[in-house]
Amino acid sequence: MNDKKQQLIITALNLFNERGINSVGINEVLAVSGIAKRTLYLHFSGKDELILATLAWRDGIFLRWLAERLSGASSAESVVSSLFQALDDWFRNEVQELRPFNGCFFINTAAEMRSPASPIGQYCHDHKMKVRELLRQHLPDMDEEFIDLLCFLKEGAIVSAYVNQDKEAAKKCLSLAIKALNH
Repeated sequence: MNDKKQQLIITALNLFNERGINSVGINEVLAVSGIAKRTLYLHFSGKDELILATLAWRDGIFLRWLAERLSGASSAESVVSSLFQALDDWFRNEVQELRPFNGCFFINTAAEMRSPASPIGQYCHDHKMKVRELLRQHLPDMDEEFIDLLCFLKEGAIVSAYVNQDKEAAKKCLSLAIKALNH
């Protein structure tokens, strides 16, 4: 990938993640990145295309991170524990590649777009389905109802950690998931 394109994506992602996609304009992305408007439009037709690129960038980072965190788990209980420990680390800003914790970029972006059918809304949905599939791969013997529960708990923990500033949210969800797993 072209260095300037990557710089635009990273700058936009940092700004969007910190303040939201509707609060940050193209001119601010250009000013912070130090890249000319002409160069931006060589790579992106407009802000929506830049937003999609930031979603794709964050998607790759998040999925690689989560896959790595789940990779050592050898039982259903250790997968569940690894998931919520990973979330706990993220909420506490202990995950360098995901810092700072400002909630879920995909939830926040989808909420700001207010159109699940838009390409941006669809990308946010697709990301959540990729995370679900990653969990499914690590929990092949679990039924869909448990995978649903795990995803609901994960999403609830993320929202609670951000909106309520409840840094214990992942630990609370871990105990609930383990109870459900053992019933």
